[in-house]
Amino acid sequence: MNNRFFKAVARFLLAGLVLYFLVQRADTLRANVSQRDSIAYWTAAKLLVAHADPYDTDKVFEMEQQQGYAEQKPLVLRTPPWSLFMVVGLGVLDAFWAWVVWVAASVAGLLLAMRLCWRIYGAQRIPQNLFWIIGYLFAPVPACLVAGQMGIMLLLGLVLFLWWEVEHPYLAGAALILPFAKPHLLALFWFALIFWVVSRKKWTLAIGFLTAFALACLLPLLFDPHVFGHYREMLRRASVGLEFIPALSGVVRLLFFRRWFWVQFLPMAIGLAWCARFVAQRKSNWNWREHAPALIVTSVLTTPYAWLTDEVIVLPAILQAAVWIYLARKNLKVTARFAVFVFALLNLLLLLILRSKIQFATGIYFWSSLVWFFWYVYASSKRSQIIAFSGDVPAAR
Repeated sequence: MNNRFFKAVARFLLAGLVLYFLVQRADTLRANVSQRDSIAYWTAAKLLVAHADPYDTDKVFEMEQQQGYAEQKPLVLRTPPWSLFMVVGLGVLDAFWAWVVWVAASVAGLLLAMRLCWRIYGAQRIPQNLFWIIGYLFAPVPACLVAGQMGIMLLLGLVLFLWWEVEHPYLAGAALILPFAKPHLLALFWFALIFWVVSRKKWTLAIGFLTAFALACLLPLLFDPHVFGHYREMLRRASVGLEFIPALSGVVRLLFFRRWFWVQFLPMAIGLAWCARFVAQRKSNWNWREHAPALIVTSVLTTPYAWLTDEVIVLPAILQAAVWIYLARKNLKVTARFAVFVFALLNLLLLLILRSKIQFATGIYFWSSLVWFFWYVYASSKRSQIIAFSGDVPAAR
């Protein structure tokens, strides 16, 4: 009882300190709000609640410049209309407090996702403090929080799906509306999900997702009946095919096939072929908590469009791999320990680059998805060395 009381007091004091910091440094923070990606969420929400086009490039640019935005091109929300339910509430606030609320929601989402990941993958297998340190120092996590991106909300939806899938399939399906805000990030995951739903007749989960999707589409239509048309027009004007996207597929295209936009989708096509084989080999004993991380990390590696901030959705795979390595630690040879050190060093390098405030658009972070992929593959190869009390590799709870 006393322990819980002191924890509650500590959290209250921490909240007070954060509020005091926000009030004391409000002017400095306000000047920096326009430099965060969340400014695009605020402008879209502001336009939407005014029954205007949330994807109107000219109006968005004008509003952002009024907040001190100094770039030559506007920062326009590019996620589809069914994602707007996540940001519409920001439209009743000014830019500064919208950023505060968004960051607070992101931190809360991260805490919940981490707690659930601990219960799924880490409990009684790895020290909790080590588990949380690995999660919080995973480079895309601070990148996402600093940029004010929505990646943590996508992560939360994925983790809630893994948590609810067995006992509450309707809620699990509904939770997937969050990562579906950027469906291209998880192409392999969606492919496996559709196959699993149809083959196992998991209609309750499908109904949960379709219900959430319908409601998510209906909300922006109430404010802007032409929002889907406006979204298509924004994509046409944006000419995404001519942009450099700092994902692995984008860098490959830039170096070797600059004029061929379709090349960016080639890794995803290869990934889908691998996914079909992966699912077919495991369809008789499929377990989402055990197998989804492999789909997630490979989806992010092969996606045609992603930023470092999007890679926060790989966190369950990173944590699952960390648990495998920890359980096999007594049997790791010197070369294996060195390999783990190299992976940690590469993550540290990304954190240092972030600390230097080098822009994501430079492409300097393109190799990050390769690090997460090979970390997961390497950890998977060590599962056979895990000695559990049962003599088997422990499955996710």
